[in-house]
Amino acid sequence: MAGSQSHVAYTNRQTRGRSGLRVRLGRALDARTRRALGVDTSDPAIKYRIADLKTLELPGAAFDLVYSALTFHYVEDLRRLTRMIHQALVPGGDLVFTAEHPIFMAATHPHWIADEDGRKTWPVNGYSMEGERRTDWFAKGVLKHHRTLGTTLNTLIDAASSCAGSRNLPRRAKRSSSCPNWPKSSSGR
Repeated sequence: MAGSQSHVAYTNRQTRGRSGLRVRLGRALDARTRRALGVDTSDPAIKYRIADLKTLELPGAAFDLVYSALTFHYVEDLRRLTRMIHQALVPGGDLVFTAEHPIFMAATHPHWIADEDGRKTWPVNGYSMEGERRTDWFAKGVLKHHRTLGTTLNTLIDAASSCAGSRNLPRRAKRSSSCPNWPKSSSGR
């Protein structure tokens, strides 16, 4: 699945150098973009492929680990994809993924709202209504598929008949410089 090259290399080392496959959404990265992002595609243990996740086919029992970074919310048929991933994992293999939190896709008109004290909050008025959402994220009208956290977890459990755990990433001490419009937390960070 998509993910930074450093994550792919790290997970490859963690699986004791076994081979890996990195599948990207969209077009291939040109040489200039790869250099700008610090992507090194020279690791012979990692193969790169561009594929449509709607039609992705993977060989059975071929991977110890599947790592996906911020892609599941772009996939309409998550059940099909998670079943494909599960059958591609060797027995005892792991799926590790990150996803946009469903709260950020919940709003039917996503934007920060300031209360009377100037504190910014994010609306979650459409959390229980699953389906397509369009947002302006790097481009206008990006299509995402909102699912509740329960639906996502149940889809994963259905595909694998188990779920070893779920964790929220710890809150960063500082706002990301790539998202300067995100409000500061109430703790002032």
